[in-house]
Amino acid sequence: MVDEGDRLLPIANVGRIMKNTLPPTAKISKGSKETMQECVTEFISFVTGEASDKCHKENRKTVNGDDIVWALSTLGFDNYAEVITRYLHKYRESELEKANNNCHGKDGGSSSSNNEEGDIRRYKNLMETSTSSMPLEFRIMDPKGKNSFN
Repeated sequence: MVDEGDRLLPIANVGRIMKNTLPPTAKISKGSKETMQECVTEFISFVTGEASDKCHKENRKTVNGDDIVWALSTLGFDNYAEVITRYLHKYRESELEKANNNCHGKDGGSSSSNNEEGDIRRYKNLMETSTSSMPLEFRIMDPKGKNSFN
């Protein structure tokens, strides 16, 4: 059985995010942090579960960014889906830029590494296709930590 504390997001991270959205003088009770911790953990599980079900039906083992966006829209969280779509687009652009910088070096020189050239091709494909596998991926796991497709 999974320990309750192991399935929840770290409370320090939740508290830090809460604190960042409040005025500097605001105080947050321990109970508020714990309640928010449970809510955000449940929300993430809810969305990820929906995306995981979609992947399972499509005989895929990896949940990608497109699946998360699809799940958010399917569950009625269209506003979140729009924001995540924009974030993933910017993430892809930054990864393409990073791959280009790695391949050509910061001084504009050329690199002959096949891995770096493959990275550039992969990220260009990501930018051109909306249903491609995102760099952001999640492995589907059962509660015991084993791959659910084994």
